[in-house]
Amino acid sequence: MRKAGIALAVLALIAAVLYMVRAPLSTVLMAKALERSMSSSALDTLPQGLNVILCGAGGPLPDRVRSGACVAVVAGSNLVVVDSGTGGARNLNPLGLPAGDVDAVFLTHFHSDHIDGLGEMATLRWVNAAHTEPLPVHGPEGVEEVVAGFNQSYAQDAVYRHEHHGDTVAPMSGHGLLAVTHPQPPEGEAVVVYENDGLTVQMIKVEHDPVEPAVAYLFTYEGRTALISGDTRKSANLQQFAEGVDLLVHEGLSPRLVQQMNKAAQRAGNEVLAKITVDIPDYHTTPVEAAEIARDANVGHLLFYHVVPPTPVPGLEAAWLTGVDEVFERYTLGRDGTGFSLPANSTDIIPID
Repeated sequence: MRKAGIALAVLALIAAVLYMVRAPLSTVLMAKALERSMSSSALDTLPQGLNVILCGAGGPLPDRVRSGACVAVVAGSNLVVVDSGTGGARNLNPLGLPAGDVDAVFLTHFHSDHIDGLGEMATLRWVNAAHTEPLPVHGPEGVEEVVAGFNQSYAQDAVYRHEHHGDTVAPMSGHGLLAVTHPQPPEGEAVVVYENDGLTVQMIKVEHDPVEPAVAYLFTYEGRTALISGDTRKSANLQQFAEGVDLLVHEGLSPRLVQQMNKAAQRAGNEVLAKITVDIPDYHTTPVEAAEIARDANVGHLLFYHVVPPTPVPGLEAAWLTGVDEVFERYTLGRDGTGFSLPANSTDIIPID
């Protein structure tokens, strides 16, 4: 008993000392962690091949584990991003994807939850690497208006940052965005919109009426393929180009859960939310429909993103996925940071830890 009492006293003393030095200790630990993060990059450790990581797996509603739509693609020297929803840009550095290394953004359409992080994406990319040229933003017709709006909104911010930090951090020639417009392809065609260091990106028309234009992007690199859907109802055109792809990154909306939101809104007398929850199912794809596309197109793996609605309560993810297992088993319900590596000239599909 005496030894046990001594041991407890020692432990209590150690705990007291640690509590007293918690501030300086945490400061030292923070400095070491920052040094490690600043000197390391996932770009150095990812396999040679096509790597796809969700920097934002959610939709327009707030979600603790899923930011706004954002998909990072790493292939060779390329780091590009599809869409830039809220929080996506801030997730890049913690995921080991340096914001300063982003080469281009590809927009699927111009709904707010796919573009509202563009200003932050451009700013973080600019000042993290002292870029001397703006961030290229590829998209269908209309992207030039989106880019012009963000550039105007961030014009004074650019002046302040340059005056404060100078060219070492913020050369004026590199601030903002540069629109790169591509005509939306007709159905049945995939048009090349980007080629660099072995990576080819093709644009494909999808169905998101009344939103027009709306496109998906097909990535090809060293024998591997990934198709990112953007927002769309179940689309035969997308399924055509999904045929045999290694990774299909597809949006999903659970009509069952949205219906529950609608009922709650009606009971609460919230006419706005009741109207929204009636409208949105008809221009999105259900999880089961996305699984049908994956099955019928014989894709290697299905990664769900743009998860609507959020699933904050235990058990809701299972409810969101109801019926998927019966259709297609090779799937993952994405969260921020979920990713897959497709090693070059292989058939492997490897989760990224």
